[in-house]
Amino acid sequence: MKVRRTKTANRILEVSLDLFNRFGEPNVAPATIAAALGMSTGNLYYHYPSKAELINTLMDDYVQSLERVLPVATDVQSVEDTWFFLHTLFELIDAYRFLYRDMSDLLSKNRPLEHQIQSLIAKKNKAFEVALRGLVRHHVMRIDSADAKSIATCMTVLITYWLSYEYIKNPRQALEPAHAQATILQGAFHVLNLLSPYLTNESREHLRALSKAYL
Repeated sequence: MKVRRTKTANRILEVSLDLFNRFGEPNVAPATIAAALGMSTGNLYYHYPSKAELINTLMDDYVQSLERVLPVATDVQSVEDTWFFLHTLFELIDAYRFLYRDMSDLLSKNRPLEHQIQSLIAKKNKAFEVALRGLVRHHVMRIDSADAKSIATCMTVLITYWLSYEYIKNPRQALEPAHAQATILQGAFHVLNLLSPYLTNESREHLRALSKAYL
């Protein structure tokens, strides 16, 4: 059962998420969060006794949001459906981008997070397999089951590490709000483009038209 949070507890989460996303979780101390909120560190710890608990609560929120999005994979019937499904996933990842940018560091010191990340990766992979089966069923693409599993894995890897790739390319700007939409659109396109060799001619042309319209 979900515990109801106080307004202060929610505000702490909002500010922490913003700071973690902007500066990276390792670079944000509890004292920095408290200062941004105009409260004492002791008051912060009253609501979240440790930084790890704060991170894990944000992770719980992300998991709940993602689990509302992943079932949409069962409704994928076209290239355009796949595009919007991917775009929605990328928007959610961007909203919690510190989890992806700082993943290796977080996993090295937070065992509960490790299990949640592993579970999410498996769920994303399963969702992509479901989406690909839908595309085959609706004659959008032709692919055998072995290749479909491989492509679903590649889609999972790319969507998981896309923000890290963009950050490494351009650490000063890639994840800033002004560049967020371009980063999301490029990521969605590159994941979707993995399907290009398997699409029917008509669907491949649809993909090209989408890329011209959105990129």
